[in-house]
Amino acid sequence: GYSPERINPGDKEHTVEKILKVTSGSNSLTASKVDNLYKSVIEAGTHLAPTIKVAEASKVIENSQRDINIAFVNELAKIFNIMDINTHDVLDAAGTKWNFLPFKPGLVGGHCIGVDPYYLAKKAQELGYHPEIILAGRRLNDSMGKYVASEVVKIMIKKDIEIKNSTALVLGITFKENCPDVRNTKAVDVVNSLKSYGINTFVYDPWADEKEVQKEYGFKSTKQLPKKRFDAIILTVAHDEFKKIDFLSLKKEVNVIYDVKNIIPNLVTDRTL
Repeated sequence: GYSPERINPGDKEHTVEKILKVTSGSNSLTASKVDNLYKSVIEAGTHLAPTIKVAEASKVIENSQRDINIAFVNELAKIFNIMDINTHDVLDAAGTKWNFLPFKPGLVGGHCIGVDPYYLAKKAQELGYHPEIILAGRRLNDSMGKYVASEVVKIMIKKDIEIKNSTALVLGITFKENCPDVRNTKAVDVVNSLKSYGINTFVYDPWADEKEVQKEYGFKSTKQLPKKRFDAIILTVAHDEFKKIDFLSLKKEVNVIYDVKNIIPNLVTDRTL
């Protein structure tokens, strides 16, 4: 019997028992037993798929679909930044239509959305089909960390902030908000890219395990907000704690504040993704 994982890490509302469960089995008897077992604990009910392959494929395309939709709005963000248009203002306007899909730009990591599309693409390639949209979405989303860092550096240069040996604070190293999971987080790409420019980069994340970050990625993070001022502040994860920060207390006379998640007040933000 088989039932693919279907959970939203860090979500206190959509917990396991409240999410409809896809079930399956290698034969009808096993499938029925598995389905009845899950029905006994899953309040939302179950969906019995005809085969194990169908059940697994449903999981893969759930995450691939989300990945592609986020890639689309990430590409829009790149275009609108060139046009000097606020992407979130555009999405708010478009979202007034009933059938517009409410996706937001950002960094796509984690152990599902950033991984499952590769499983589907690899299997397709083994069978002689070379997917285009799936891999294009992956390439674009995987590039966003470096893109954010380069945009921050461009703004710093425009403000005559010397790049080498400047200081930057990255807010958030987990792969999503209000969640301690740092697996396959793309905030790491922002940190490493900033460091490649010669910027002294600090990471503050009240959710992340400091030892795990050091072990997995080779740099330090802290659960305490540093008491100093920075040349650049980059918010990569929308933890609730970050919404309470007095950003003016972290600003130098001239600095850059880049908000990937669009949660910082516009009065103190230089750019959102």
